Amino acid sequence: QVQLVESGGGLVQAGGSLRLSCAASGRTFSRQAMGWFRQAPGKERRFVATILWSGTTYYTMYADSVKGRFTISRDNAKNTVYLQINSLKPEDTAVYYCAAGPLITTQEPGAYDYWGQGTQVTVSS
Repeated sequence: QVQLVESGGGLVQAGGSLRLSCAASGRTFSRQAMGWFRQAPGKERRFVATILWSGTTYYTMYADSVKGRFTISRDNAKNTVYLQINSLKPEDTAVYYCAAGPLITTQEPGAYDYWGQGTQVTVSS
């Protein structure tokens, strides 16, 4: 059983930055992938970024729409994953969800077994 709790969302002006956090509790494994997804109003949930610790190095993958602006990272000691978001755009407005579970980096939502409650990111123009 794993619980994920996101935090750090808010209302930000375009061009600003946010850092989202996802704290994991329960039975967690450092070598399982953790990811971020987002869902805008009336839209389907979409992949944002994922990270996996192999034991020696981190593997990451990003959606094309966020490359160069978003950075995913992990603190294994704290069981926490972060999403640094820079140069925010209005189209980044969405509920951001943290997820965990797969043993590989993947953008497929069905591969993730655990989900947080989401944190709202709203970007004004």
